[in-house]
Amino acid sequence: MKLKNYAQGKWVEGEGDGTPLYNAINGNLIGYASSKGLDFDAMLEFGRRSGGPALRKMTFHERGRMLKALALHLYKIRDQFYPISYQTGATKADSWIDIEGGIGNLFANASLRRQFPDETYYVDGEAADLSRGGNFIGHHIMVPKEGVAIHINAFNFPIWGMLEKVAVNLLAGVPAVVKPATLTSYLTEAMFHEIIKSGILPEGAMQLICGSARTLLDHVDSQDVITFTGSATTGKMLKSNPRVIDRAVPFNMEADSLNCSVLGEDAKPGTDEFDLFIKEVRKEMTVKCGQKCTAIRRVIVPEHLIEDVQIALGKALSKTTIGDPRVEGVRMGALAGKVQVEEVRERIEALRKNASLVYGNPEVTETIGEGTEKGAFMSPVVLLQEDPFRYTEAHEIEAFGPVCTLMPYNGLDEAIELSKMGKGSLCCSIATYDDRIARDFAIGAASHHGRILVLNRECAKESTGHGSPLPLLVHGGPGRAGGGEEMGGVRGVKHYLQRCAIQGTPTTITKITNQYQVGGKYLDPGKHLFRKHFEDLVVGETIITHKRTVTEADIVNFANVSWDHFYAHTDVTALDETIFEQRVAHGYFILSAAAGLFVDAAKGPVLLNYGIEECRFTKPVYAGATIGVRLTVKEKVDQEKKDEEDIAKGIVKFLVDVYDETGETVAIATILTMVKKREQ
Repeated sequence: MKLKNYAQGKWVEGEGDGTPLYNAINGNLIGYASSKGLDFDAMLEFGRRSGGPALRKMTFHERGRMLKALALHLYKIRDQFYPISYQTGATKADSWIDIEGGIGNLFANASLRRQFPDETYYVDGEAADLSRGGNFIGHHIMVPKEGVAIHINAFNFPIWGMLEKVAVNLLAGVPAVVKPATLTSYLTEAMFHEIIKSGILPEGAMQLICGSARTLLDHVDSQDVITFTGSATTGKMLKSNPRVIDRAVPFNMEADSLNCSVLGEDAKPGTDEFDLFIKEVRKEMTVKCGQKCTAIRRVIVPEHLIEDVQIALGKALSKTTIGDPRVEGVRMGALAGKVQVEEVRERIEALRKNASLVYGNPEVTETIGEGTEKGAFMSPVVLLQEDPFRYTEAHEIEAFGPVCTLMPYNGLDEAIELSKMGKGSLCCSIATYDDRIARDFAIGAASHHGRILVLNRECAKESTGHGSPLPLLVHGGPGRAGGGEEMGGVRGVKHYLQRCAIQGTPTTITKITNQYQVGGKYLDPGKHLFRKHFEDLVVGETIITHKRTVTEADIVNFANVSWDHFYAHTDVTALDETIFEQRVAHGYFILSAAAGLFVDAAKGPVLLNYGIEECRFTKPVYAGATIGVRLTVKEKVDQEKKDEEDIAKGIVKFLVDVYDETGETVAIATILTMVKKREQ
C-alpha cells in the first residue's frame, strides 16, 4: 500500500518507492510514504487563494459550528481508527488519548466561538481615549492572516497532533497544510480521508503531506504561520530556514523537554500524595511508552525519601504487562519503531555515565502476543542520579521513551533550582497537600515552565494528570521547550490573527468594530428599543428616557428592602472624614431606578435580561438629584437554535448610561438581554 497526499483538492501518490512503514508490534510492512513530485509552492498558494478566502467569509460562530459538525462526524466513526492505531504500538488507552482526545479538541475549540463575536474579525481589549475632547480614540481589531498554517507534527500522536492544531487555525479562519511525521503518517492519512469525505470543510481548508517535507519551508510567506512539534534540534534547524527569517514568518515551536515531577516534603509514605505521586510517575513512563513531549523525565524527591520512592516505583512498574495492545491485560505497547528503540538505548547509556540503573533492562523486554519478538518494545527504565547539581546529564539528555531519572533535594529552594536546570519545560508537577509549599514552588518555578500541576487528594479524581495538555490552557514552554504556545483558548486562536490598531472618532470606530464606542453619535431607532426584534436593532441606536428625582424616601426604602444598611446610606452622623457630603443613594438603587426608566413594560421581542457587565458607579447621587438614562445598542451576538423547538433569538448588549441634572455620568453598565427574532 502506498499512502496518498491530499494536494490542491486531489488525492495524489508521491513518486518513487517512498519510505517503508512498519507495524511497531510485529515488524510487518504496512506500506510506503512519499511526497516526491508534490509542488509545495502550488499547495501553499492553493490554500491561500482557495481555502483562505472561503474561511474568512465565515464568522467565528460559523467556523465554530463547522468544527462542531466535524467533531460529531469523526466521533461517530471513531472506532474504525483504533485497529490502525494499534499498529503504531499504542494500547487502547494510548489510542483513546490520540483519537478521542484529538476529537475532543475539536469540540472544545468549537465551543470557544461563544467567546468571539459573530463577525469575521475580533475586537481586542478596550478602547483608548486619545484626546481631551473625546473625539479621537484608538482600538484594536484582529483579522485572520491571509496565509496558510503549516503544521509539522511529531510521530507520537498522529491524530491528536493534527486535530489540536487545525482546530485552532480553522476557528481563526486560516487554512492548513498538515505534515505528520512519516513514521506514523498512515494513521493521520486514514482520518484525513474521512475529513475530506465528510465535505464539511471548504475546498482548500486542509491539505496533507505524507513523506518528507523537503523544501516546503522554502515557499512560505509573511502571512503564513509555521508550527512545529518534535525535537529541539530539528526545530532549530527549521526555524533558521533563510526564507522563514527573511519573510519574518511566525514560527511556533513545541519541543520535547525534560519535564519533572516533584514530591513535596510533606508527602511522606502513607499519605495520599505519596501514592498519587508514584501512580503519576508510573503512568507518564508507560502511557505511549513514555513517547510524550510532556512525559516525566526527572523525578525530584526529598533526599530522605529516595529509597522509599525507588522501591514504590519499582513495585508499581513491575505490574506493567508489555506486549500486543490487542491482547487482554496488556498495559504498555511498543515504541513507534525499532529506530526509536536504538535511539532510546543510546540516550540511556549517555545518562548512565554518572548515574546508576535501579530498575529495568533496556536490552531485555518480556512481551506477550504473537510476533512481538520482532516488535519495537522496551522495558521501563529508572535511573538514580545521587548528585544532580554536579552531574547534569539528566538535565540535558532526553531518552524519548519509558525512562526517568530519580534525584534528591534538600529544601524547597533546591527542588525549584533542580526543576529549572532542564532549561525550560513544557510542564512540571508537584504532589503536596501543603498549599504553602504549592504556592512557593509554583511562583519560584513558573519562569521555566509552560504549565504546573499541583496534585493532591482533593483534585486527584478529577485531575487530567501531569502529561495532558488541555485545549483551553496554554501548551508550550520557554527555553528548551521551544518558546512557543499552542492552544490556550482564545489566546491560542490569536496566534493566527493579525492585530491592527485603528484610530478615529468614536462614531467611525463604532462603525468599524460594530460595537458602540462611548462618545459616538446616537442613532434614532424610530421607536422604543424593546419593541424591535433582534434583526431590526442597529448598533448605536439610542433612546433617551424621561427623568426621575431621587428622594430621601427612596434611599431609606431601598435600604429596608435590600437590607443594605451600610453607614453611608443610613447614618448621616458617620460621614465625617469620608468622601460623602450627605447620605448617598445605593449604587444598586440607581441601577434599579435606571431600569425603571428604560424598560418598556409591555410584552414584546425582549425575552429576558440575564446579566450585567462592566458596571461602575462613577459619581455619588444624593437626595434631590435628577437622573435620566441613555440606552444604546452596544453589540449584537447571534445565537443558534438548540433544536427545532427552540425560540430563534440573539443576545443584545445595551449600554446603560445614567446621568444627572448636570449631564455627568453617575453610573454606567452593560446589560445583556435575550431578544426574539422575527417569525421565520
